[in-house]
Amino acid sequence: MVFEGATFGILGAPLAFPRRLAVREVERRGGIVRRGLTRQTTHVLFGRRLLGRTDAEIEALYDAAAASGAELMSEAGFRRRLGALRKEQDAQLSRQSIIEQSRLDPRAFDLLVLFDAYEHSAEPFSFRDLILARKYASLLQSGAGWGAIARSVHLAGKVSSLTAVSLHAEDEDTIYRREGEHLAKLDGQRFFALEDAEDDADELFEFAEAAEHQGEFARAATLYSQYLSMEPADSVAAFNRANVLRKAGEAEEATHSYALAIKLDPKFVEAWFNLGSLWKDRGQANLARQHLQRAIEIDPDYADPIYNLAALAFEQEDLAEARALWSRYVAMDPDSLWGKRAARGIFLIDMTLSAEGKIA
Repeated sequence: MVFEGATFGILGAPLAFPRRLAVREVERRGGIVRRGLTRQTTHVLFGRRLLGRTDAEIEALYDAAAASGAELMSEAGFRRRLGALRKEQDAQLSRQSIIEQSRLDPRAFDLLVLFDAYEHSAEPFSFRDLILARKYASLLQSGAGWGAIARSVHLAGKVSSLTAVSLHAEDEDTIYRREGEHLAKLDGQRFFALEDAEDDADELFEFAEAAEHQGEFARAATLYSQYLSMEPADSVAAFNRANVLRKAGEAEEATHSYALAIKLDPKFVEAWFNLGSLWKDRGQANLARQHLQRAIEIDPDYADPIYNLAALAFEQEDLAEARALWSRYVAMDPDSLWGKRAARGIFLIDMTLSAEGKIA
């Protein structure tokens, strides 16, 4: 795998290895590691700590990551790319073959792959993976959720050991091992130890995200600040803190936090865009223009700054620039509400220029 120039986004803390190891190894090979998903993310690592969230929350992250076009990988898949985990032998089955033979829902199959519920983390798969897929399909038919399966299987140690075990779902949340006439919970969880400091930082970041999602913006800003005191080089945390400060009405402090995110990662295109938008809201047109233009320079296909720059030009009565930018936006996003607004802006500009005799 080529790491040079790649940007890895980590969703959820890894449990099989420390996050700092992922950062160190990727950066040593010329790549970048960030928390979360941005426009520049090329590879997304799904950490097993995500399993502490609801299935719906995880699936929303999965859908966003899949829609981004980035390559999705599990913890084991990431370790195999690094060469830190050997590839299992005797793997010849395709994803489609596993799904057809097991009758497992394709979406559930892909989600379980992302949380290492199989011996292999990508094609080709093994016959043991097929056995596991059939067991998981039976559990789903019994009413278990894919998340309950993913949370349970790692309690048994190596997942391939489950091929010789009878699994049973009493409800949608818990998977049991059948031993004769009795049911026993899976146990024996085995993960590499994490240092307490890193574990605390990961937990703090998750608390901050949860507060943000619940609309507790002031609390989220405080938690992101506490996290940054432990991880001062995390540009995503600075960006997130700026977002919640902006929502809390703390524009001045949000400006500083966006600037910090850009300082930590000069190509963080969303930070350039959000800061440009904030400068626009604060009435600083020239600064807004500079930051929006920089966002477009970094990512010419980023539609949002193109639209905002057009709106700014329209407000400043630079109709030719506004028309050119909105036309560019419509070509990229013709059917959305914003695309229709851009088309309406072009119509108004043409009406104005026609009335002034500047166009026929």
